[in-house]
Order: sequence, then structure tokens, then C-alpha cells
Amino acid sequence: MTTSDSSQGHVHGRFRRWFFEGQIEKVAGPHESEEHAHAHPWWQVMCLTGVDYFSTLGYQPGIAFLAAGALSPIATLILVLLTIFGALPIYKRVAAESPNGEGSISMLEDLLPRWRGKLFVLALLGFVATDFIITITLSAADATAHIVENPFTPEVMRGNKIIVTLVLIAFLGAIFIKGFKEAIGLAVFLVISYLLLNLTVIAVASYDIITHPHYFPDWQRAIMTMPETRGNPFLVIGFALLLFPKLALGLSGFETGVAVMPLVKGDPKDTPKNPAGRIRNTKLLLISAAGIMSFMLIASSLVTTMLIPAEKFQPATAGHHAGEANGRALAYLAHHFLGDYFGTVYDLSTILILWFAGASALAGLLNIVPRYLPRYGMAPDWARAARPLVIVYTAIAFAVTIIFKADVDAQGGAYATGVLVLMSSAAVAVTLSVWQKGAIRYGFLIISLVFFYTTITNIIERPEGIKIASFFIGTIIFISFLSRAMRSVELRVDRIELNDAARAFIAEAGRGTIRIIANRPDRGDIDEYRLKEKEKRWNNHIPEDDPIIFFEIRPGDASDFTGTLRIRGVQVGQYRVLRTKSPAIPNAIAALMMNIRDETGQIPHVYFGWTEGNPLWYVLKFIFFGEGDTAPVTHEILRQAEPDPSRRPAVHVGG
Repeated sequence: MTTSDSSQGHVHGRFRRWFFEGQIEKVAGPHESEEHAHAHPWWQVMCLTGVDYFSTLGYQPGIAFLAAGALSPIATLILVLLTIFGALPIYKRVAAESPNGEGSISMLEDLLPRWRGKLFVLALLGFVATDFIITITLSAADATAHIVENPFTPEVMRGNKIIVTLVLIAFLGAIFIKGFKEAIGLAVFLVISYLLLNLTVIAVASYDIITHPHYFPDWQRAIMTMPETRGNPFLVIGFALLLFPKLALGLSGFETGVAVMPLVKGDPKDTPKNPAGRIRNTKLLLISAAGIMSFMLIASSLVTTMLIPAEKFQPATAGHHAGEANGRALAYLAHHFLGDYFGTVYDLSTILILWFAGASALAGLLNIVPRYLPRYGMAPDWARAARPLVIVYTAIAFAVTIIFKADVDAQGGAYATGVLVLMSSAAVAVTLSVWQKGAIRYGFLIISLVFFYTTITNIIERPEGIKIASFFIGTIIFISFLSRAMRSVELRVDRIELNDAARAFIAEAGRGTIRIIANRPDRGDIDEYRLKEKEKRWNNHIPEDDPIIFFEIRPGDASDFTGTLRIRGVQVGQYRVLRTKSPAIPNAIAALMMNIRDETGQIPHVYFGWTEGNPLWYVLKFIFFGEGDTAPVTHEILRQAEPDPSRRPAVHVGG
């Protein structure tokens, strides 16, 4: 090997170590893991959730007008009522039920056991991925709208929206590859300055409406002359009820609010099992965020609908540029009433908070993998490192941006679909959790039905969201089961706990050769063990005076991947039996053999009978149900766990 080859190999190895170093659990970002979390006052954490929630003001008024026209403020009012009387009660209950930030998905996982729960969680993760990916692309696209419409922006950037958006996403990915640090101080600064700038714009616009009394009658006349309303106030409300699901992306902040609960400072008397102070302060966070956002949504919708001509909202079409207020209605008013310098400050604030919302979403995506998939055995080894996943997510965000042409309006439906499915699942989780608690269940059932109506309506009107989610769901399920199959021959046992009797059996057997007979549990009486002993001694040539121990495993929840193996010793006549429960029988046997070897210093022997049947069926049965052709699988698990044959527990098959 030449010096050049050696140097290249060294550089390659160093790059590989850097690229795959660190576990996702250690990735710091806007959603910092509980293990590394530092508690903050609830209002500061509210600002952290606000980068997701409040940043939607950058595009929500424009999308609302395109969806509902002059009815936008009324449809927004309905959305606010759903926020206060629907989403808020749901997520206050979620906060109480999952105070460590697990959220509504974890509640459903607990309520739906075994594979049903796991598959449901995988499907929901597809919608989570949709929500977060579209948050990244939509926020970047809206930041681009604020850049290209600013009068000080160079002309060369104005006709390259897609390229500008891709550069913003690439910059976001590069920051995470280098290493993004959670900065709650930055979130507080961005949110407070952004809200103050928005309040200034709304106040100035409201003053203009008050001093020009014709605006309100003009708006009222526009509503009453719409063909759909026919001048009937009841039809106005009815039509607004049909339109408000299109505005649902204004509900985006609640799932984030409970996800960051570990960052909320509680009371000194809080305990891990009863963090009452943290729960109370998180509820204050949710109430305050919902109150602020509700006011901002209604106020922004009113002033933009009354003051901005309809043609200014229009999206880009073939041969025509988008209207100046498209995707940036409040920014348009900032420039119009307060001048280009103030408007530029407003644009800069909006661009920064939208960028930080994308960072928050990317951090959330990076936290999905360690929170769920490794426990299911459904994450490949390379997915444990943050940097490869950042590249994957960035590539997906690039594809979504190109497909939607960096169009804010086109992505609104997909974003709303992800948000609404998560909120509907949260409503179902809460309804199921309170079902035995009296009349309160009917209130939550009604809320669930409202969210389901809103979700289905949005999907029918704008099916692109369900298409993207279906792609993510299919990809997640395929990769998850492929990973599970590839990792199925790991030991899959976190630790082993033996009771006193089990320890005594193994210690006494350790005076000679330790022989374990794998026995499928049956009657459990003396006759069963007498016949099994005779059969195994004959088939495997075990000396009559060598003691044996039976090991019995009852199948547990096969959808679980890892866990603690609790083994108890039982004396049945003169026979010694070890009994346990495990989701995977071969893995449990292999784990016990390795434990016996490490504890006693002797190589144990385990004995099986032959299994008859189709090998492929047994492979599938093992992957999905934790049992199958036990002997060869146990041998393979031991072979991978201990490469040295001289130290590997011995596997015998006979009869």
C-alpha cells in the first residue's frame, strides 16, 4: 500500500467516524430530549413552541383569503372556537396523561396493544413526517416569498423562487450536519420581536379601518352579495362552516406544545411519577399560546381581508406573477402603511422565525426515530446517527419543494392534513382514556367527530396531503419490517433478573456441566417432566447422573422487541424448572445461555428437539410471532453474540 493510499484510507475512516458518530438521542435542537433537558419557565418554552405556531401568521391570512374570500374572518372565527373549545381541552388532557412529552401517539400505543398499536403508530408517524417535512418546505417557501417581494431584493433572485427555497433548506440541513444546539433564548427573542411587529402592523391597519368607516360596510356588502350566501346570515355561517377546514393549518402548535413538556419547569415538590407543577405550567403554556394565536388569527384575518384588494392575494399562474400579498399578507400591509424600511425589518423577522420553525421541525423528525422505532426493532443501524438522517430528510424536502414549485398555497392542504390527522388521533386517544369517567366522554366524543369531519373534508378538498402521507407510511412500514427482519437475531434482552430459586438451581448445576432443556410449556406436572427427561437423555446421550434444568418460555407480546427477562425457578417434584415470558423465544434462550456463561464461567449446553414443517413459514412466524424453528435461530443468535466458538454456549438438537 502506498503512502497516498494509506492517507486516503485514514481520511476516509475519519470521515466515516464523524459522519456516523453520536446517537439521535443526543441531538440537541428545539425539541431537546428529556435526558438532557434544562427546565425553563413555561412562558419561555411557549416561545419555543411559538416558532412553529406563531410563524404560521406569515402565510395563514393569505391562504385563508384564497380559501374563503370575504368570509375569511368568519371562517377564522370558527377555527378559533374549535381551538378554544376543541383542541385546547384535548391537549390539556394529553399533557396530564403524558407529562414526559410522549404525546398523543404514545397514549394510543398504550391503548392499542400488540401489533395493532405498533402498526397504528407507524401510520401516525407517516402523518408526523408529512407534518414536519411540509413545515420545513412551506416555511422555506414562505420565507422565499418575503425575500423576493422585498423592494431591496436584487432582481436576479426574484425569478428564482425554487432555487432560493432550496438554498434555505440546504442551509438548514448544513447547520444540523455541523451540529445544531438548542437555543431557547433565540426562540424567545424571535417570537417576542415577531409578535410585537405583528401587533404594530395590526394596530396601524386597525386604526386605518376605524378612521375610514367605509371598510366595514364594504366587507359586509361583499359577504352578503356572494352567490353562496344570497344575503342570508344563516347561509353565511353555514358556508363558513364548510370552508373553515381549509384554514386548519392555524391549529399547528398543540402537538409541539406537549412534545416540549420536559423543558417546562415545575414545582420543587414535583416527582417523576407526579410532576403536578410541570403539568399545571404546561396547561398555562397551552392556554396562553392558544389565546395569543386566536387573537392574532382573527385580527390579521380582519385587517387583511378589509384592506387588501382580492387580486393581491392571487397565486402565480401561467404568464402571471403571484400577487404582492400572496403568502405574505401582513408583510404587504407593513410595507404599505409603515414604509419599506419597517417592512424590511418585518420581512427579516418573518424569515428568521420561519427558518427557526423549519429547524424545529427537522429536530422533531430526528427525535421520531429513537422515541419509537428502536423499541420496535424497526430502525436500521445507520438510522441511529443524526447526519445520515439529516441528508435523507433534506433530500425529501428538496423533492417536495420541486414538486410543489415552492408554492405556499399548494402546500397548505398537505400541511393541514398532517396537523389534522395528529389532532384527530389525539382526540381519539383522550376519548378512549376518559371513556369510563362518566358524561365527560360525550364531550370529547363530539370534539373527536368535529376533528374527523375537518380532516375528511380537508382530504377530499386537497388530496395531496394524504398522497404524501401514504408515501411516508408505506416507506416507514417497509423499512421498519426490513430492519426488524435483519435485527431479529440480536439478543434483544436489556437485562436478566433471576429470583433466588433460579439462582440456586444454576449455581448447583454449575458444579458440573450445566445442561438446559428447552421445553414447550404443557401440563407442568411430574409426568410431563419425567417423559421429557427420558426422551432428551436418550436422544442427546446425557449421562443419567448429570443434573438437568428445564427452561420454559411462554410467548409474550411478539410486537415488542426488547425488554427485561424475568426468570423464576420452580421445583416440580424432583425436577427443576426455570420459567419466564418473552416476545421472542430463541432470543430469550440465547440470552439466558450467555448470562449463565458470564455468571458461572462455564459453557452451558442447551438441548432441543427437531422441528418439522416449511422453513419459510417458520422464519415468518419467528419474525412476527417470536417463535418458530427455535434451535437453528438460537444457534445463529449465539454465533453473532459470541464470535469465538470456544466460548460460545453449545446447542444440541436430537430426536
